[in-house]
Amino acid sequence: MTGLIEQEIGEVEVINLLDDSILKDMINGHRVDLVEKRWLNYAEIASSLGVDAILSACSTVGEFAEKANGMLKTPVYRIDEAMAEHAVTMGNRISVFATLPSTLGPTVDLIRRKAGQLHKDCSIHTILVEGAYEELMKGNKDKHDNKIQTAVLLYAAQSDVLVLAQASMASAVEDMDQIIKSKLLTSPKLGVGKLKRDLTENA
Repeated sequence: MTGLIEQEIGEVEVINLLDDSILKDMINGHRVDLVEKRWLNYAEIASSLGVDAILSACSTVGEFAEKANGMLKTPVYRIDEAMAEHAVTMGNRISVFATLPSTLGPTVDLIRRKAGQLHKDCSIHTILVEGAYEELMKGNKDKHDNKIQTAVLLYAAQSDVLVLAQASMASAVEDMDQIIKSKLLTSPKLGVGKLKRDLTENA
């Protein structure tokens, strides 16, 4: 993510705060209230560093980012917010793909809210790409990517929009057919693009 931010925004200092136990706890459903408290503590620490913005790079904890945005003076961004905004303008039949079940709920909820703001009635279909995350954790990125590509191809014809809910899925579709890619939305570039626009406007 640091490389993408530097590439898209230019001269910028990126400070990463990483706790890899948060996603594991969210996947396992371990005391989500305590996970939220821990995440909000990290957001407060980031804000205390005097940063211009905080970007939450994980869609699973997107709701925590929204809560933090209402609590802190520093603006807090969801990586997937711009993607959801784009999705509801591209069509009414939206397929949402994820490799983790913990990501589907927050992403679908965000898309529904964005659709509601535009008074649109979107049909949202969720697809859990079984086994892809496990392959990625084993270091088998090719198998991870193939599973995602297969799922996308299966639902492409019946969808106006194909949403990849996790930032980690974006690279899996880089080499797909242009017709398919015209329907595809991934969060990293769109999320960083929104951040760039806001930073530029507030400079």
